[in-house]
Amino acid sequence: MRVPEAGPPRRNAQATTVALDAEFPQELPREPITQPEALPRERRGARRLAAGERWIARVLRTGAITSGCMFVTSLALEALPRDESVHVAIDLLRKGAASMLLVTPVARLAMAGTLLGLRGEWRYAAIAAGVIGLLALAVGAGFQA
Repeated sequence: MRVPEAGPPRRNAQATTVALDAEFPQELPREPITQPEALPRERRGARRLAAGERWIARVLRTGAITSGCMFVTSLALEALPRDESVHVAIDLLRKGAASMLLVTPVARLAMAGTLLGLRGEWRYAAIAAGVIGLLALAVGAGFQA
C-alpha cells in the first residue's frame, strides 16, 4: 500500500480509507421503540388525512371549475343575437356561477366538518357545524327581510 505524501489534501478529494484506533461493532445499538403498535396507526391516520384533504380539494376544484364554465358560457352567449331566451340564459348562467362561488366554501366547510367528525375530533366538527348553522340562520334572516 502506498503512503500518501505529506501536505494538504487536494481540493474536492474524497477520502477512500480512514484509520480508526477502535473497532466498531457490526451493528449499532438501536433505540428501543416505546410504542410499537402506534406506528401503523399513525401511518393509517396520515393516509386518511391525505385522503380527506384530497376530497376537500376536489370539492373546491369542482366548484371553481363549474362556476368558471358557467361564466364563460354566459360570455359565449353574448355573441348570439339578442332575444328574450338568450337574455334569460345569460342571466341564469351568471347568477348560477355567482351562487356556485358562494356555495363552494360552505360545501368545503361541511366536508371538513364531516371528515373531522369521522376522525373523532368532535370539537372542530362542532365548530364547523356551528358556523354552518350561523350561515343558515343569516341566509334565512336575509330572505325574510
